[in-house]
Amino acid sequence: MGGQASPRYLQIVAELRRRIETGKLAPGDRVPSTREITRQWGVAMATATKALSELRREGMVRAVPGVGTVVAAPSRPVRAVRPAAAARPGGSTDAPSVQAALTLGRIVETAVTVADTEGLAAVSMRRVAAELGVATMSLYRHVADKDGLLTQMMDRVMAEHPLPADPSACWREAIELAARQLWGLFRRHPWLAPALSVTRPQMIASALPYSEWTLATLHAHGLDLQSAFTAHLTLLNYTRGIAVSLEAEREAEAHSGLDSEEWMDVQGPALLAILATGRFPALSRLATAGYDLDLDALFEFGLQRLLDGLAPLIDEGSADC
Repeated sequence: MGGQASPRYLQIVAELRRRIETGKLAPGDRVPSTREITRQWGVAMATATKALSELRREGMVRAVPGVGTVVAAPSRPVRAVRPAAAARPGGSTDAPSVQAALTLGRIVETAVTVADTEGLAAVSMRRVAAELGVATMSLYRHVADKDGLLTQMMDRVMAEHPLPADPSACWREAIELAARQLWGLFRRHPWLAPALSVTRPQMIASALPYSEWTLATLHAHGLDLQSAFTAHLTLLNYTRGIAVSLEAEREAEAHSGLDSEEWMDVQGPALLAILATGRFPALSRLATAGYDLDLDALFEFGLQRLLDGLAPLIDEGSADC
């Protein structure tokens, strides 16, 4: 007697797993969305969702806010945490070799890795110490507390990609470059945007060049310093405001097991029921046509409109290029 066929969702999982293992889908490549799976395999949305959930459970794919579900990079080997050595005279519990190797740079690098991988909520002094294989109290010789560690983390990632030495002579090109570079930082480190405060700004040395760049550029092209700095804060908070969704989406995906597209599919029937009342004809037409939310496109659209609004304030003789 022939064996019973495996469930349809497992057949889809097997095919996508094969594509990943053979390199047809490389790390970072998008995998078919739930809608694409329903079309390609002719299955229900629930089956498509179940297939992607299984691949996430296996660690083969991960959700990237604003992008979709992508192939996950191979997991790094799990490093066993070294137990703390027996206490020595003086009360220290770290082994001499570990204590000698522990530096602020290593602590910050480890904390950034945890935040990039699991979110800022996963970062604690205890967790960072465990990753480094040292006693928690060892960290306090290098950083005062978690707030101090967070400031060091932000300083480090913002220093990764410094602005050019000389801005463009075209004010618009110069502002676009700074805004897009900041957006790229938020993209690479989703925890960074919610960690930054506009009302109570942290003292981050590597963030000051962004303020100086925008302030100097706009002041050189006709804006008084007060207006130029207000424009800088507006651009910063606009970019940060969209980027806050990156970390929030990652947390929501972790709690629900659904990426943003899958979540919208689940909410679809309730939305269509509301639209069927006829009270929202424009939204009904949009729902029929479909709308793909792309955070990069959303950022770019808003950036251009903000710069259009600044243009009338710029000196007439200044080239926007």
